[in-house]
Amino acid sequence: MVGIKPTDVAPGAAIKVVGAGTAACFADLITFPLDTAKVRLQIQGEGVGLQGPGALRYKGVFGTITTMVRTEGARSLYSGLVAGLQRQMSFASIRIGLYDSMKVFYTRGSDSAGIGVRLMAGCTTGALAVALAQPTDVVKVRFQAQARLEDGGGGGGGRRRYNGTMDAYRTIARTEGVRGLWRGCLPNITRNAIVNCAELVTYDLIKELILKHQLMTDNLPCHFSAAFAAGFCTTVVASPVDVVKTRFMNSEPGRYDGAMRCALTMLRKEGFSAFYKGFVPSFLRMGSWNVVMFVSYEQIKRGLSRAQQSWEAPSS
Repeated sequence: MVGIKPTDVAPGAAIKVVGAGTAACFADLITFPLDTAKVRLQIQGEGVGLQGPGALRYKGVFGTITTMVRTEGARSLYSGLVAGLQRQMSFASIRIGLYDSMKVFYTRGSDSAGIGVRLMAGCTTGALAVALAQPTDVVKVRFQAQARLEDGGGGGGGRRRYNGTMDAYRTIARTEGVRGLWRGCLPNITRNAIVNCAELVTYDLIKELILKHQLMTDNLPCHFSAAFAAGFCTTVVASPVDVVKTRFMNSEPGRYDGAMRCALTMLRKEGFSAFYKGFVPSFLRMGSWNVVMFVSYEQIKRGLSRAQQSWEAPSS
């Protein structure tokens, strides 16, 4: 990332990887209820008649949260958190932590990187992260969507789909094969290439412009502003493919032939607006997640770099 002062020692790749994973987990802990509400709104209308009494069970992000707390308890807002944290430690550490290293790779060691190089770096780390972390994403989405399978949309207390995180991994692998754990991998690679580019490149460019024009110094207000803008841009660009990814990952085996079939079915049955279902919670979650993650990431990087310098400094 831009913004390192000449007197600072640039953090190494290991510090960035650890810092990114840690900051992403911290951001997930704070914003997870918004993500769960987003998933519930995204799958709403799937598998039920659009005119039926259960068609509009959830209304808006805060209405969704309120309904979940009332009918399922507050813990339901954090259903899938364990898989979510596993996902961030394996996912964010790669897609965010290796972003600068990938920019250097594409520029062959040069510090200057144009927007094309930044986009390639974002796409590459996003795809690599999905290849590793996809099973954790599948399990997280299944847990977040689980309530509609417990009661069929009516509000009872039926049998849960999975009894725990490890049970979910085992059950999916046993009933759907190992490929089931990578369900939706292609749309997820597409989504995360888009998200990574929109998120990291936007943050990188806005932060660079703020510092270049001396609107702010390289501190918390600068990081907050760049992260908030990155969250909004990412939500606008990534919402359609995010909805398709969520629907496809949560679907029963054989329901859709592929991600494109899922998208076409949504378009035919629910219209174009279906691709922006859950937009408000997506933005609330993405914006707040970006702010918490990038602000934490910048501070963790600096803290770890200073700690490393003090460890390596010769004792007098």
